[in-house]
Amino acid sequence: MASRKSATKTRAPDPGAKVKPKAKTATKAARKKKAPGTAAVKAAADPASRTAQAVARRQRGLQEKARKANRSAHAARPSEDAAVQAGARRQPEPPMPAQHLDKPGLEQALALAPRFRAPDYRGSGKLEGLKAIVTGGDSGIGRAVAVLFAREGADVAVFYLDEHADARDTAEAVRAEGRACHLHSGDVKDSRFCKRAVDKAARQLGGLDILVNNAAFQQHVERLEDLGDAQLEETLGTNIAGYFHMARAALPHLGQGASIINTGSETALFGSKALLDYAATKGAIHAFTLSLASQLLPRGIRVNAVAPGPVWTPLNPADREAADVANFGEDSDMGRPAQPEEISPAYVFLASPVMSSYISGVVLPVMGGPRG
Repeated sequence: MASRKSATKTRAPDPGAKVKPKAKTATKAARKKKAPGTAAVKAAADPASRTAQAVARRQRGLQEKARKANRSAHAARPSEDAAVQAGARRQPEPPMPAQHLDKPGLEQALALAPRFRAPDYRGSGKLEGLKAIVTGGDSGIGRAVAVLFAREGADVAVFYLDEHADARDTAEAVRAEGRACHLHSGDVKDSRFCKRAVDKAARQLGGLDILVNNAAFQQHVERLEDLGDAQLEETLGTNIAGYFHMARAALPHLGQGASIINTGSETALFGSKALLDYAATKGAIHAFTLSLASQLLPRGIRVNAVAPGPVWTPLNPADREAADVANFGEDSDMGRPAQPEEISPAYVFLASPVMSSYISGVVLPVMGGPRG
């Protein structure tokens, strides 16, 4: 008798029968899934981890707070095209009068007179009894400086080229402040004129305490190959050689406590593609200032410079075409040119021994912003 095992037949699969799918094998990730109480949960419970999460939440809160504040600030902000007014009185804004002047440029001829009187500035004797020479003092920055020097108690000699009508206006304004003013017409490129005129001015004034080198020549030229020798010599001779001539002539009259102030420019700091010669001389003025300050320090004579940004004076209308003059200063940080009365207090500060006795070798930027 056959055994039950051998007698049992293997049943063949039914072709029509449905085959149940096998259960899927767990993935590696599932197999590796950690149960509660693993390292991840331990990390979340770790004090350092909780601190980090709190910091991240705080940073997201700060982010959202700043985003809302910035949206509100942007909505309330004035148009970026608006010129900045930050002084005691509102100053003219572009468009400026579209006007071109023949050189050297008369302030009297400007349709919009530069503001130099600084009516809100109150003198307090910061330069009482001092004697000053200001070159290029017939108009613009030089005139504004001469007037404030007088308001602070100084007598002034004004050096200028041949703008006689403007020079007379400056003298009248200085004398209206109750101080003496002497006029000297000539070319600072000529060292002999500088020597004669400085000696004469020192006699007229009864001494000399302050020299302001401010005379300048400027003419835009778009291409270097069009910048001729005559213009190069005029610019270099006026803007840097003239400063050497004047300082050299003044030094025999300057004693301990005296001051020399040179007019530099923002173009010395940033350059100017159409003012290669002018910008180069202004850079030289800055270097001259620092070098002369070192040389004269043992003698107690301070030397500093002011570097203005765009200023509404005859210099630019006597250089640019009328259409360009209309836009003068609008690309500055403040969106407008300065008026001379906004620049002149810097010269008072540097000239006054009661305000700047410990300041020498400084180039003071007065540019309306960090980029001029």
